[in-house]
Amino acid sequence: MIWLFIGIGLCLLEAVFPTAFVALVAGVSALVVALVPAWVPPSWQIILWMLLTAIGIFASRGFVDRRAAQQFDAKEGQMLTDLAPGELGRVRYEGGSWAARCEDPTLAIAAEAKVLVVGREGTTLLVLPESDPRR
Repeated sequence: MIWLFIGIGLCLLEAVFPTAFVALVAGVSALVVALVPAWVPPSWQIILWMLLTAIGIFASRGFVDRRAAQQFDAKEGQMLTDLAPGELGRVRYEGGSWAARCEDPTLAIAAEAKVLVVGREGTTLLVLPESDPRR
């Protein structure tokens, strides 16, 4: 019974807080383990659940669009510091201060300038000036 509740809980968690199918896969794995007879020791049930979850996550990687995982709610930010060519600076984005680097390593961006967030590398945002003549 406990695996049934864990499975349902994880599936509902995915519905409320999307986690790129991780909670869903773990929930479905828990539901599968719930079908295992009660005479199987709990330690083997946990191992089976972890194995099924790992296989499910690797199998579902092809269904998750990596570009969609990097979509941003807001595209505009504002530079907090000067951004020298090829260097890191700080940008205000969605109410927080983020490390930022200009996507074009030859451009400099002044403090207080409006920028567009065009990508991300780890916790560093890639930005371009809002008045970029190349667009």
